[in-house]
Formats: sequence, C-alpha cells, structure tokens
Amino acid sequence: MTAKKKDTYFIITYRDPVSEKQVSIKAGTVTDSSLGLSFIAISDFVFEQNVLVVNPQEEDMKRRFAEVKTLHLSIYTVLSIEEVGPQHAGLRFKKDKSRLLVLPGSAPAHRD
Repeated sequence: MTAKKKDTYFIITYRDPVSEKQVSIKAGTVTDSSLGLSFIAISDFVFEQNVLVVNPQEEDMKRRFAEVKTLHLSIYTVLSIEEVGPQHAGLRFKKDKSRLLVLPGSAPAHRD
C-alpha cells in the first residue's frame, strides 16, 4: 500500500464478487496478471492522506487492502479503468488481449 499520493494513478471501478456492489479503488500500477489472460493485477494502492474530511468508504477500503500486495481481478468484473494525472503514459499490457481470437467450436460430448 502506498501512503503518498502519486502524480499519475489509475481509478479502477469493478463489481466486487463478494458484496456484488460497484467499487472504485485508486492504484499506481495496473498490469497483466500471472493468473492468466482473463485477469489483471492491481498494486500500489493510493489513499488520500492529510484530509480534513474523513470518507468512510475510503477508510473501509484502506482497512480492506492494508495487507494486500496485489489484487487480481477478472476482466469480466472490471467496469472501467481511468488514468488520472498530468504525466500519464497510457495503459499497456505485455500480453495484449485485444488480439485474442476465440474460435467457434462444439461443446464436448456429455457422457452419462
């Protein structure tokens, strides 16, 4: 968890698989996940420091991700990824999933 505020960061909005609610989290890094093609890895969480008004939702997120190094999310739960900041370089993945081709096929035969 990163305590300082970075100049450029990502706001990832996703559907939480546990609570089924829409959640937004700020993070400094979004990369390919080691879990496979349908996952992304989110790390270097960013939380506001030295604010006068306490946001209960952000405090809950801070407690939830206090011991989390990397969050692996299914791309099917991600609703949006926004890059915020003056020096953004764009989001690039090592394994570009945009060129993934799914071939039509028949379902395996069911055996009784």
